[in-house]
Amino acid sequence: MSAAYPEDGPVEWPGRLMSAEVTEQPAVLRRILQDGEPRIREVAAVIAARKPRFALLAARGTSGHAALYGKYLLEIRRGLPCGLASMSTVTTYGARPDLTGVLFVAVSQWGGSPDLVASTWAAREAGAITVALTNNPDSSLAAVSEFHIDVLAGPERALPATKSYTASLLSLYLFVAALGGGERGDAHDDRPSLAPLPELAEEIVARRDEIRALASRYRFAERMIVTSRGYSYPTAQEAALKLMETCYLPALAFSGADMLHGPLAMVGDTSAVIAVVPDGKGGEALRPVLDRLRSRGADLFVIGTEREVRRASAGFVLPTEGVPERLQPILEILPLHLLTYELSRARGHDPDVPRAMAKTPESR
Repeated sequence: MSAAYPEDGPVEWPGRLMSAEVTEQPAVLRRILQDGEPRIREVAAVIAARKPRFALLAARGTSGHAALYGKYLLEIRRGLPCGLASMSTVTTYGARPDLTGVLFVAVSQWGGSPDLVASTWAAREAGAITVALTNNPDSSLAAVSEFHIDVLAGPERALPATKSYTASLLSLYLFVAALGGGERGDAHDDRPSLAPLPELAEEIVARRDEIRALASRYRFAERMIVTSRGYSYPTAQEAALKLMETCYLPALAFSGADMLHGPLAMVGDTSAVIAVVPDGKGGEALRPVLDRLRSRGADLFVIGTEREVRRASAGFVLPTEGVPERLQPILEILPLHLLTYELSRARGHDPDVPRAMAKTPESR
């Protein structure tokens, strides 16, 4: 695709909805910081006073990747043991574990997934402190939960969830930060790091012509691998999902650590690999993996620092200087949203309505 597409007006064209919703993300981040944070802090304060002993996160698909980010935050920043709920143990097998004093966070765009609603209700009956984090305050999930956090993304009409994903990440970040306690030396106000996020997101979205040129590189790719580590591993998973549902590309996401335990064997000089390389400990841990990928001749596309992009086959430099690693996933996914949109269009597809239609909005 060599020409830009109109963002406004009555003209209908494939991908119009996804394109507009990707572009809205800076405004959504600004709305959460201005209007959503007081409610998030209020909920977190009540929960912190009840001193949960453990946390469980429940979600599927895109929301599941946001929940995984929340898991990293809870474990690293709050020192709270945390797991991902297996909802079928409750909904299919009828298990009723004792969840007294457990923080149960259900993440869902629309909040209508029957198994998520049933699992959350069962958790509440079993003694859990239940929180629904959704883009729909009138949802069934919000109704069965003790607490609800609205991510304020606004209506999302394209089937691939984009703005609700970044909204969920920021809302989870604010929630975990407001819980207090945990990581030594991390009790300071994060406002200086949070305030620039909307402007940095605008800067990234404005570079869509750069992404369009990069997308043409993979127009005829037959499969892709996405890898990262730490806080950015959920970004790799979400990028792989978007490649599959909008471009119909077989895409596999691996932790950098897992790449070295078998999957590296399938990488050769015709393999396209996207590496999300955060500026921080996760990026440092990923460097040996990048060295191995380069040694195998992989076509390595890096999302990250200028240093790592220069060493790759292609890449996109993120404006993350001064942004803590734990906040970088909110920015990392933006060029990948644009990449999947542009690649889908270049391959002749409509990213607004993936042809499989296997995923419904209620399951997001």
